[in-house]
Amino acid sequence: MDKVPDLSDVEKRRWVAEVKLLKAYYHFFLFRMYGPIPVIRKNLLVSASIDEVRVPRLPVDSVVNYVVSLIDEATPDLPSQIMNEASELGRLTKPIALSIKAQVLVTAASPLFNGNPGYANFKDKTGVQLFNPTYSVEKWQKAADACKAAITAAEAVGAKLHYYIPESGETVSDSTKLTMNIRSAISDKWNSETIWGASNAYATGVQSLSQARITSSDPSNVPTPPSSNESIRSILSPPIHIAEMFYSNNGVPIDEDIHYDYANRLTKIRTVADKDRFYLKKDYETIQLNFDREPRFYADLGFDGGIWYGQGLYNDSKTWFLQAKAGQFGARLGASLFSVTGYWPKKLVNYKNDFGSNSSGYNVIGYPWPVIRLSEMYLLYSEALNELSGPTEETYKWIDLVRKRAGLKGVVESWANFSKNPTKPNTKDGFREIIQREEMIELVFEGKRLWNLKRWKKAEEYLNLPIRGWDLEQEEAVNYYRVRQIVAPVFTTKDYLWPLSENSIVVNPKLVQNPGW
Repeated sequence: MDKVPDLSDVEKRRWVAEVKLLKAYYHFFLFRMYGPIPVIRKNLLVSASIDEVRVPRLPVDSVVNYVVSLIDEATPDLPSQIMNEASELGRLTKPIALSIKAQVLVTAASPLFNGNPGYANFKDKTGVQLFNPTYSVEKWQKAADACKAAITAAEAVGAKLHYYIPESGETVSDSTKLTMNIRSAISDKWNSETIWGASNAYATGVQSLSQARITSSDPSNVPTPPSSNESIRSILSPPIHIAEMFYSNNGVPIDEDIHYDYANRLTKIRTVADKDRFYLKKDYETIQLNFDREPRFYADLGFDGGIWYGQGLYNDSKTWFLQAKAGQFGARLGASLFSVTGYWPKKLVNYKNDFGSNSSGYNVIGYPWPVIRLSEMYLLYSEALNELSGPTEETYKWIDLVRKRAGLKGVVESWANFSKNPTKPNTKDGFREIIQREEMIELVFEGKRLWNLKRWKKAEEYLNLPIRGWDLEQEEAVNYYRVRQIVAPVFTTKDYLWPLSENSIVVNPKLVQNPGW
């Protein structure tokens, strides 16, 4: 950089800092996949010897220390916020750097990497132990400090949880506002909650994959979207266990709620009453699983009988809804363009997309992919505090802020009033289960679930669940709402770390394969 003419010192330092942070991020990305990795501190010379090119894997703690040191080097020379928003939104900032550092340290403190006895004998060819088998609570202290620093830096430049504000001409109920708090936090460009938006990774294709073919509740006045339009792919398919993951409308898991009809969730068919009309199509028949759920369930999922707000209709009395049984508008179309489970990731679809004034097309409005949101930092901080010292008022504070935005009461109040296990939030183990589920719900479909399940060492529990959906070939509700297993995935202990390719090991004999491969 020093050789570049006519570049100010400030620009040079910023560009160098950006490269260092990206280098740290890419090492972190590889670390999550492979665990102990070779660390490349400097570019290898073209004239380097064969032995110099054969770089061995470093222990987990050494990799983490290197990544963190790079972030610490980069942070001071990054701007606190982007001032030239027209041309620079998406470039790296101090809050982004500190948030990545928080993610790194939370990952390093988690069970997969912190005192994991399963890797006690994982060594390189010289006998160096690649995983430290001794648990360290200090790692959670570092993680908590990093989360707090990231939150402080982000809030100092105006970051806050995003709340939906209806535009002029919209007629929106309080119920719809709650669901739109969630949807708009994803798709409203550069909203107050976005810490790092990927400006070169606009979400467009994923929207077409997520958009269901929906029906107007007032077809005489509103055009029906074209059934054969190729821009509506309609194939991303959350399984039933994702639908089961969301809380009840009382803010606790449906299998814990003393009032929820859990036993009949997959068998009982109900007709939608007027009180549920903002979430479900009035007088429509749908399954118990789709009733009495938290607002995020209705914000994030599309399903048979569900209301689909937006897409050109911004009035609660005249909205789209989804009909997914055989022969209906949102059902299977040909050999591929349909959800194989009967659920769709509505959360990823920009509510401002529309079908065009003459039904000739589907207009997708892209948005920068939210790589890091403030809500994630709140939840990671709550998790780190619990692991450090158990549940406290400070621990509850951050998760409750996220729950409040979703229209839920705090964890202590919700569990005390509605759970079969009312004291669950009072213990470290109980709250750990709560905060982990909260992260899975709040961040669903955002690319976080796999990495979280791995670092918690819970992937074997969740990723072996059968992929199930409804019986899509049926026309009547009584037959459509029969659970059908689609595939039985297999996740074993070896899958926590990805394998190195055989070619890599042949080319570089200093590398050792990950356990089990």
